[in-house]
Amino acid sequence: MEFLYEYGLFLAKTVTFVLAVIAIIVAIAGAAMKKQQKKGELDITDLSEQFTDTEEDLIHALLNESELKEKEKADKKKAKEQAKADKKSAKSGAETEPKKSHVFVVDFNGSIDAKEVSSLREEVSAILSVAKPEDEVFVRLESGGGMVHGYGLASSQLDRIRQHNIPLTVSVDKVAASGGYMMACVANNIISAPFAILGSIGVIAQVPNFNKLLKKHDIDYEQFTAGEFKRTVTMFGENTEKGKEKFIEELEETHVLFKKFVSERRPSLDIAKVATGEHWFGTTALELGLVDSIQTSDDYLQAKSKSHKVVAIKYEVKKGLAEKFSKAASISAESFIGKLLQRNNVFPG
Repeated sequence: MEFLYEYGLFLAKTVTFVLAVIAIIVAIAGAAMKKQQKKGELDITDLSEQFTDTEEDLIHALLNESELKEKEKADKKKAKEQAKADKKSAKSGAETEPKKSHVFVVDFNGSIDAKEVSSLREEVSAILSVAKPEDEVFVRLESGGGMVHGYGLASSQLDRIRQHNIPLTVSVDKVAASGGYMMACVANNIISAPFAILGSIGVIAQVPNFNKLLKKHDIDYEQFTAGEFKRTVTMFGENTEKGKEKFIEELEETHVLFKKFVSERRPSLDIAKVATGEHWFGTTALELGLVDSIQTSDDYLQAKSKSHKVVAIKYEVKKGLAEKFSKAASISAESFIGKLLQRNNVFPG
């Protein structure tokens, strides 16, 4: 019995020590990250080249040896003729082929707080520094919506493209609902996969209330405000009918602004019919006028790559050494403690 007591005490000390070490590492890493100014960089991928390489690899795989030799011979002849034509045009000062316009591809996979807008801002700014009216911006959008102010800013970032007279296409392969559709409706052209979810032009707020639970345990909750409607509803206090009415009034006001925003960008929509908070699949969304065509982003970009240079733009913030170390230490510690508890058949709870 004494052995088990000492063993349990030793195990508790070991776990406490490990947790203390983790806490120190996290604190040091956190302090280092605060001092470091995070700086990202643009990652540029030539999607046209990727499409061509994939096509070439597949063709080579399907041809037999004699067919492959014939193709290589024809490719060499074509390259030789092109080089000759380029040389001739260089002497005369003329261009053999007109320069291809660009399609700039941006991905936006939105969270509830739309924190991805910080990267979107950088991507849009970079594109606008080089894009011309004959180019196009293509956004692969995926979001179920979230906070009004976050998605309002994200929509404004896309609106910058429209203000510069650059054609904007938004593609929805999975979902663009609520705030996601607020972003999508900014585009000149919206394409959607058949079973993508669109719409949900409405506003929702959910607030749990623990007032009855607090009263049951004789716990008072005091809240002090200046201004009649500084706080309309609360999680812990007793909500009044007047406060609830004001809260609903604010939701209605947001909904009116949302409907106006969509109507201004897609004036052909029957806004009273589609702004009920409902969502629809792509095929029905087409009938309602929420989208312009049914097509996946893959089909659209592959077709565009025949006539345009398709380039993906992504802004990424590189993780610093302290951040990487902190994450690795946390994972390692969790794994160590898990194995230790499993080996000694000690489980919490």
